[in-house]
Amino acid sequence: MLVCGISLLACALAPAQTPPQTKTPAIALIDAADAAQWQTWTKSVGWQVITAAGTPDVDADVRARALAAAVAEAVKNGSVDPTRVYLAGRNEAAAAVFYTIARIPDRWAAGVALGGSPKAALESNRVFSANFTDAPVLWASSGPDDQALAQKLKTAGLNLEWRSATGLTNGAILQWLSTHTRDEFPLNIDCETNSPAFASCYWIQMTKFDAGERNDVLPLSVVAGESSAALDLGGFGYHAADPGPGVPVVFLPQKYVGPLRIGDRIVALDGKPIENAHQYLEMLSRVTESRPAVVMVERGKERIRVETRVVVPRRDPVVTGRVQAHYLPEYRQIEIISRAVTEMRVTLPRDWVPADLFWNGLSLEGIKTAGCYLLKLDKELLHAGPCP
Repeated sequence: MLVCGISLLACALAPAQTPPQTKTPAIALIDAADAAQWQTWTKSVGWQVITAAGTPDVDADVRARALAAAVAEAVKNGSVDPTRVYLAGRNEAAAAVFYTIARIPDRWAAGVALGGSPKAALESNRVFSANFTDAPVLWASSGPDDQALAQKLKTAGLNLEWRSATGLTNGAILQWLSTHTRDEFPLNIDCETNSPAFASCYWIQMTKFDAGERNDVLPLSVVAGESSAALDLGGFGYHAADPGPGVPVVFLPQKYVGPLRIGDRIVALDGKPIENAHQYLEMLSRVTESRPAVVMVERGKERIRVETRVVVPRRDPVVTGRVQAHYLPEYRQIEIISRAVTEMRVTLPRDWVPADLFWNGLSLEGIKTAGCYLLKLDKELLHAGPCP
């Protein structure tokens, strides 16, 4: 609004004010190589595209932190709307959408996984359904068993919507994303973690843990993978949707010393031909115990016999901390329940105070000031003070 001085002349000569910059939604990409494609898809709606250094095959935790940092920087610069940042990955990067939300649930308004499968993320034993409560995922794919897997994940508590990729338009994907926004202070939050490095949950930051602090009210929300067997040939990569013949090797880790080369095709397992990657996965899914195996590898015109093992992974027990919290406006109360958490930072917005706070049955009454509080559980006592 233009404010005039003591005369109309002063008003007329006042310089025009620059309108504030409009903040726009943004797509944060698992794979920076997808940037050009997403820029084309979002050009008509004016969304920004955010990427971080690295490729989908780097350490998943490093990638998640780097992408979250890139988003934080874009928000800090003032051009990105922090309530409408969406996570996206295609094909081989699709699993990382599930993994990244599971590790950093409070950064994204929603996620979209195009193609691929969440199976690789599930095998990490780090996908907690609780962390998707306020960050839903749209998975669009065309695999023959994908809809059944999606239903299994929904039954396990994952906030997931599956759609067939056939006929699904870019406009429909953007429309689905745009219906979701991120609230900095949701009235209800629920997060679980197995790492202090990934312990942020909107207005609560879990800072100290004790596995002896049990609370059976909060069960484990980890979504278990299928424990599929794998060939002990090193961490080679392939496209799960490849039509074959065989399983083409498209990725090998740095300093790989195994028998494979990029471009090889695994065409038989224990004398049984492998038609494509889907059949290969089915064969491995039927293996219940680790055992020796022989694979046939096609390299150009050469066929190479490789003796190896089929290894069934062992799942170790998962030790985690979990926190659920609710703000009840009608009672001016904050209720927190936790498992294996003994210290946390709680940030209260101005319109939530005055309020009373209850953590695992212990009370902190008469909070009158907004801001960050450091809460500590010490036996049967609740200690509170300002965050350092």
